Amino acid sequence: MKNLTHQDKTKKPSLLYRIVRGLVKLFFPKYTVFGQEKLPDGPCIIVANHSQIAGPILGELKIPGDHFIWCSAEMMHIKEVPAYAYRDFWTEKPGWIRWFYKILSYLIAPLSVLIFNNAHTIPVYRDARLISTMRESTKKLSEGCKIVIFPEHKVPYNNIVYAFQDRFVDLARLYHRKTGKDLLFVPLYIAPSLKQMHYGDPVLYNSENDSETERARISQELMQRITDLALSLPEHTVVPYVNLPKKQYLKNIPLEVFND
Repeated sequence: MKNLTHQDKTKKPSLLYRIVRGLVKLFFPKYTVFGQEKLPDGPCIIVANHSQIAGPILGELKIPGDHFIWCSAEMMHIKEVPAYAYRDFWTEKPGWIRWFYKILSYLIAPLSVLIFNNAHTIPVYRDARLISTMRESTKKLSEGCKIVIFPEHKVPYNNIVYAFQDRFVDLARLYHRKTGKDLLFVPLYIAPSLKQMHYGDPVLYNSENDSETERARISQELMQRITDLALSLPEHTVVPYVNLPKKQYLKNIPLEVFND
């Protein structure tokens, strides 16, 4: 099957995608959204915990206004989906069942290509093509759109989130160069076990600081604010970024209790 590439988002999504999206919207659990008033009317970057499949689905269905979601480029090319999907989603599964997920990684490839090339996405590359990711994202921001990013990677941080990759913060510097304006980063905590989404207080980028300082400051502040949002809620099971066995899922109990 020929690879499909990232489509021009001015084109109408395919009929098959619209059918799939409609079915997902119909059957996916209904979520209550809190703190949406903290989103600015104009552009911003929404940074959320991944919560496995829940994050991207809610990013597509529940974020208001014009928005685009960062998506791993491998999930948009049919030959690259199986290896990436297995490595990123299912390597933590028990050894005796991994054969099933290896097969599943191939079965989902056509669906992945259909969804991520028709949804409101921007492909994220991990090589020299990253410049195209940053360029397209900056363009969308300057047009007034919001960018949605799930920056966790497989480095433990606390019982709420995995550590953030921080290069996404550079978007704010590029946006400032283009517009002369500083950009807001809005934290979002997704709690599938509560069927809730909670926006937190935004963090303002400071263009007077150097890039490295702002990457560290912004990513740390966002991790902390998402953690604080989670800890402020009734006790619940946290759906982690890594697809662990459910018996290993943790609770949103305060860290001082968690560590005792």
